[in-house]
Parts: sequence; structure tokens; C-alpha cells
Amino acid sequence: METAPSSSAPLPRFGDGRRMRIGLLGGSFNPAHAGHQQIAREALKRLGLDQVWLLVSPGNPLKPAKGMAPFAERLASAEKIADGRRIVATDLEGRLGERYTVRTVAALKRLYPRASFIWLMGADGLAQFPRWKEWRQLARLVPIAVFPRPGSVIPALKGQAAQVLHAGRCPARQGRLLPGQEGWTFLEMRENPLSATALRQAGAFPAAQTLAPSDKPD
Repeated sequence: METAPSSSAPLPRFGDGRRMRIGLLGGSFNPAHAGHQQIAREALKRLGLDQVWLLVSPGNPLKPAKGMAPFAERLASAEKIADGRRIVATDLEGRLGERYTVRTVAALKRLYPRASFIWLMGADGLAQFPRWKEWRQLARLVPIAVFPRPGSVIPALKGQAAQVLHAGRCPARQGRLLPGQEGWTFLEMRENPLSATALRQAGAFPAAQTLAPSDKPD
């Protein structure tokens, strides 16, 4: 099975020909933890995906630079929860030079025109979705699968994004039809209480330096 391009592999110039169903799980991974791994595994199983790519952000415009570990450390933490075959940690977003998800997804669709992508996010991400740059356009570019996160399910499902995108929501049982289509679904699963913030506070992933994002959110 093909993997996401490694840091040593050049990006395709004329479009990669792989035909795969790929879940995109983006984030700071500051650090990556079992909650991310659980989402990736559930997505593989319930959405019928070939792979999940862990897109490690070079700098999330919605998160403060203070306390953000260096990119290489965060990528290494994502690699620890990946298996390199079906769950793959990648620096693609950094090499594309993008920090906004809508631009990253548009670039990936150009580079991998035969792949069917689906964006994976926790309910906390859906609750904050209206703060993302061009979030309505992003929802048109790629289908979305939302997973529960402690304390975020109700705010997410009653929030602005869920209301605006209500017509495009499909039942969880139809989630396998989403990759390559348009729409979104919410997939119930047992919630994992782990959070990157708690791990940092416990000293599990000290940040030796900080990274400053190059631009600001809308």
C-alpha cells in the first residue's frame, strides 16, 4: 500500500495517480496522543478508508505560539501513534507552505486528483469551525466526519456550523459513502478524555521553544 509522501519524497508535479480513500486528520499534535489514534482507527473502520494521514500543522493560526513545541518534535510524536502503513504521520502541510486548512485541502486535491478525501475532526473542531478561514468553502471542498470529544458534543451539534451545514448532514450509517462526495456526519464512539493540554501540563511533552504563526485567523 502506498503511503503519504515522506519528507524526502518530492511532491508530485503533474498529479499523483493513486486511487485511495484517505482520511485527513489535521492538528498541532502538541503532542499526539491516544485520542488522535482512536479517531484514526475508528475512521479507518467506519468510513472504509484505505489510510488516515496525520497532517501536522507547521503553526495553527487559531492557537497561541506560546507553549507550542518545535515542528520536528510534534511530527515525531505523531509518528509514534502512526503505523506507517494505514495511519501515516506527514509533514505535507509544512512542505506545501500552508497553515489554513481550506488551502491545504485544495492543494491536496490538485496533487492527488484521483484520491477521495474526507476531513476528520473532533466535536471541539466543529464547535470552532466558524472561526476557520473560509469554512463554508472548506465544507464544499471536502466531506467531514466529526467524532465526539468530552464536553464538546452538545456545543458542536447546536452550534453555528452544524446549523448552517444542517442540510448536508447524513446518518452515520451512510458514512462510507462520504469520501469523494459532499456533506458531513457525526460518528458516535466512546469518548477519550485525553487532551494535549493536559499532557503538556503533566510535563509529558515540554516545549523547548515556541513557533510563531506567519498569519492570523479571520
